[in-house]
Amino acid sequence: MPTVKSTASLAVALVLSACGGPATDESIETATASAALTAAVSQGCTFSITYQKTSSSSHPPLFEPIITRQASSTCPWPSATVVLAGSYSEPNLAIAANDLGVAVSYTYDYSPSGSNSEYLRLLHLTPDTLSVVRFTELLAQYEFHTSNVSCKELSLLADGTTLQVQGTKVGIIPFELGSGSNYIATYPDFFTSTTAPTVVAY
Repeated sequence: MPTVKSTASLAVALVLSACGGPATDESIETATASAALTAAVSQGCTFSITYQKTSSSSHPPLFEPIITRQASSTCPWPSATVVLAGSYSEPNLAIAANDLGVAVSYTYDYSPSGSNSEYLRLLHLTPDTLSVVRFTELLAQYEFHTSNVSCKELSLLADGTTLQVQGTKVGIIPFELGSGSNYIATYPDFFTSTTAPTVVAY
């Protein structure tokens, strides 16, 4: 894992961003959807997440999340972007960051069939290279099939190392405690480990 230089206390999350809802359709396929835009700060740099819609005559459209690092006087690196794997439905997007890294979540639909479910992808990106250091997913099961998991809020807790995701689901997330259609998934040391989350349903 690339070394991340700390320039501020890790005890404080610099930005806590709620998950955005799907944006309205754009007439230009490659236009970004501002309604889904969220932003966060890491090591003096502002990072934003949005998506672009791509399509061709032979394939249904894909909605590709885009992470952008903005150039500024406080950012030690130039502007840059990275495009993540596209979903077949408009994704819910969220981003949160501190000096340890950038956390991103988005809902992912793997098939154009329309009958499949969406699940949640969570990634850790490094501020300097925008490389994906950690990739994990939240899935639920209902009647022996994968079912929907959405995100309402993505946040870094006051300790600066714990990532928390809150949202709704259909069915059961494996190893969850409690029951209900809402959940809170807590990832300890999200930026520095691959520890599985504790999931509480209610």
